Amino acid sequence: MQGFFHLLSQLLSWGVLIPLLALCFVHCLINMRLLRRLKPTSLGEAEKNRIQDVSVLVPARNEERRIRDCLASLIAQEPSVREIILLDDQSSDETALIAQELGFSEEPGARLRLLRGKELPEGWVGKNWACHQLSLAASSESHHLLFTDADTIHGPSCVRSALERSVSERADLLSLWPDQVTGSWSEKLVIPLGYLLFMAFHPFPLLRFLQEQPGRVARWGFTRARLAMFGAANGQFLLFNHSSYKTLGGHEALKDHLVEDIAFGRLVASRTGEGMRLINADGIDLLKCRMYSGFPELWEGFSKNLRPVFEESHVGFALFGLVIFSIFLLPFLLMALGKTTFQASVIAVILIMGIRLLITMRFRTSWLGFIAHPFAVILALLIALNSWRLCQTTGVSWKGRNYSGKTRSILD
Repeated sequence: MQGFFHLLSQLLSWGVLIPLLALCFVHCLINMRLLRRLKPTSLGEAEKNRIQDVSVLVPARNEERRIRDCLASLIAQEPSVREIILLDDQSSDETALIAQELGFSEEPGARLRLLRGKELPEGWVGKNWACHQLSLAASSESHHLLFTDADTIHGPSCVRSALERSVSERADLLSLWPDQVTGSWSEKLVIPLGYLLFMAFHPFPLLRFLQEQPGRVARWGFTRARLAMFGAANGQFLLFNHSSYKTLGGHEALKDHLVEDIAFGRLVASRTGEGMRLINADGIDLLKCRMYSGFPELWEGFSKNLRPVFEESHVGFALFGLVIFSIFLLPFLLMALGKTTFQASVIAVILIMGIRLLITMRFRTSWLGFIAHPFAVILALLIALNSWRLCQTTGVSWKGRNYSGKTRSILD
């Protein structure tokens, strides 16, 4: 029996684990090449005119710690955007007051406009309801809508550079991935894992191949459900073609989705056969964001997201958790089992740390997350289990609101 388990462990290590990690390593290299980094563009007359086509829309609920820097950075865009609209989602702090100090007015048609959010209707997620109200308030003359979070800080050429890329790529949705600022130990451990999973598993090459010739979708038998699996986006910066946003149904189409950015990415990807284009770009030279401040916020925020991102699929959630455990944590545990798996485990660990090194250097993420990788994965898995527990029992909470966590498919 001992010989059987020895053989099984060898087969799993050499025949499955190491090839999968090698594939992840190569896939990361390819994806990092395809995820082009945006650089500040030179400002010509065409860009001065085009930037006026953008309405910048900012939902905010109790963001007094962050909103000043966010709005100031948007006001400082070169050249100025058509309008910046902030929706104060019934904040109990000084979010609205700070906006008014920066020149935001409730006067209809003001370029710097402050909206007061209405009561949250049944069946809506708070952020989606806020963004829906913003979309209705945006100028019909704007050819692009930029939804950006209140915890972002934009470089002076951020919107201009993103818009140039969106136009050149004929994007229906362009999403920027920012420089993620981390303060506490928990942020430094967990936040960089987002880039790891994005680079290791997102099929950029296949999606780009299909977008170049949408006719391939039908010839190769891709259904909308399969295409949706290729989609992802970052809600900290979503730049829509205005008409495409309406075609997709806007935030109303995803009103009950707790992870609306991934849902929008999937929705656009699902329509690749119709010619829609989803573009993700590296924006770390243009955009900064601090998602959470400290462990309690991080625990609550990711607990809200991790189970709902898999929508109705319990199996998908469980399998993905198993894959993360097996690929990115199990090799470290196997090293403690002795000589039978030690050599394979060392090679696997080297591959894992090589991937983490690539991610850390490319996206300037925390070195603590790199050094303490096993503990980062353990913490992320614990948050995922908590997310599942909450979705099965009391529901998830965020910014004083409670949601069931049950999320329907985007294709329903």
